[in-house]
Amino acid sequence: MLSKIDLRKKAVAISLQKKQLTNVVARVGVVLDISGSMQQQYRTGIVQDVVERLLAIACQFDDNATLDVWVYDNEFSRMPSVTESGLGNYVNKQILDNPFIHKFGRNNEPPVMEDVIRKYTVEEDSSVPAFVIFINDGGVLKTIQKVITRSAVLPIFWQFVGIGDSNFEVLKRLDSMQGRIVDNANFIHWDRIERVSDEELYDKLLNEFPSWLQAAKAKRIVR
Repeated sequence: MLSKIDLRKKAVAISLQKKQLTNVVARVGVVLDISGSMQQQYRTGIVQDVVERLLAIACQFDDNATLDVWVYDNEFSRMPSVTESGLGNYVNKQILDNPFIHKFGRNNEPPVMEDVIRKYTVEEDSSVPAFVIFINDGGVLKTIQKVITRSAVLPIFWQFVGIGDSNFEVLKRLDSMQGRIVDNANFIHWDRIERVSDEELYDKLLNEFPSWLQAAKAKRIVR
């Protein structure tokens, strides 16, 4: 019998086929909001499940089947990357039970975004694009627009995911942001991500990545 992660990898493979992404190699990262309003999502296992669902994408895209992880509130931490072997209880062990991780403060997105850029374009500069999924439950700072605009020339696609019933006005305006060589960011929103089927989750998450990839190749951002 297939494990849950194996079933999810199969669901990702179907989405990749639909979107003609089967031969694409990409690095996959997730940035997890750990501000005060996210406490329940961490304590009830929702964030652990999200990590598992996103690892399934990394298993299909990434040669090393590795999901890079960041958490942030008003500070940020770059976490150990997660693989299938280290997935069990990852959120509790690496984040919640770790006294060195700043958690449940207010949110401040630009510093963690700058660290993502640093990892993928300075420390591990590569021709392989990065697909970065950014989980947030509202109150995003307007200053993310500067970071997104500046990073449009880099091989990084930002897929923002809003969860809960907060105001996501900044993220809703991403598609109409001017001054970028390519549209390098997308926003989707679910009130209850834990109720979304794997099929819908992967289809929506991977919806705009193919068009960005095409545009980025045309502009030689991705080689």
